[in-house]
Amino acid sequence: MSNYEPGMRVSEYVLEKRVGTGSFGEVWLARHHIWKDDRVAVKLPTEPQYVRYLQREGIVVHGLRHPNIVRVIGLDPYADVPYLVMEYVDGPALRQVIDEHPVGLDVKIAVTILRGILAAMVTAHANGVLHRDLKPGNILLDLQRRPLEALREKDVKVSDFGLGVANPDALREIVQSASIDRENTLVGTMAYMAPEVRDGDRKPDARSDLYAIGVILFEMLTGDRPAGAELPSTVRTEVPKQLDNVFRKLYARYQNRYESAQAVLDDLEHKAAPPPPLPAQRPVARSVPAPRLPDARCPHCGQPCNPSDQFCTQCGKQLTPHVRRCPSCGGYPGPRDEFCIFCGARLPTPSAVAE
Repeated sequence: MSNYEPGMRVSEYVLEKRVGTGSFGEVWLARHHIWKDDRVAVKLPTEPQYVRYLQREGIVVHGLRHPNIVRVIGLDPYADVPYLVMEYVDGPALRQVIDEHPVGLDVKIAVTILRGILAAMVTAHANGVLHRDLKPGNILLDLQRRPLEALREKDVKVSDFGLGVANPDALREIVQSASIDRENTLVGTMAYMAPEVRDGDRKPDARSDLYAIGVILFEMLTGDRPAGAELPSTVRTEVPKQLDNVFRKLYARYQNRYESAQAVLDDLEHKAAPPPPLPAQRPVARSVPAPRLPDARCPHCGQPCNPSDQFCTQCGKQLTPHVRRCPSCGGYPGPRDEFCIFCGARLPTPSAVAE
């Protein structure tokens, strides 16, 4: 069934050119036979047994309405040429973008893509749908010939739910459901598959998709898939430690992994939140000079230092009995700060730290 060619009519659409291959077929750019500017992507099976996956994807995704999920427009698995019509995403797959950036994407762009994927999976999981084959080849970027730096979160599109698992009510809508793979069948791409699924210890669930997202995150930041206990920042020093923490909770054993895509988004929002504004201070009259801090010197090297310093800026020796650190990001706030100036987290009181 792979003898498709430009100019061929499929339902209301005329095939123009093949733009890729999915898990179980070819994807063609097509235009409406009357409204020439109405362009869509048409997925066509390349083997007769692939029709059931086409059918599954159409029915599973049709109920998922979200800007970060490729929208289904039409489906007919019983036509002479079975087809699935989807919105056309005018841009590359994430796989191509990663291959073009072997040392990793700009961190801001990687986080934008990560947010788009997570937002899509929040909706999918809330509707009882697992993807089961998340990988860079199934993430499309709707750039529309704009530069990658112009990418917005809404331009990230998750596609190819052909292996997806839906809730029983949705699956019952699929005719010949008995021919569909059993839910415990090992399907997907091995490099992105959660270890508990690969080893047969658990059936796929939302955390299985999150493991795959962890692999994708590492690959976006470093250009390669994770190996062993590596963190993104150990491969590429400019990656923030906060993203190390997110990756660590995605690429983890089942019991230590994030429980939901929303929890990952919440963590990203928390870590990206700016420090709260300092309380307004009463202006000082010009005639009154500002109080001068008393002089202080380092007991180790004798150089002048600020009384609020925890370490000497000249010799680096510790000046205070207890060093105050932020429990969230590990930064060194001031002795009287209520919020960390680096990550914005509320800080314990100095007396609590000393105890």
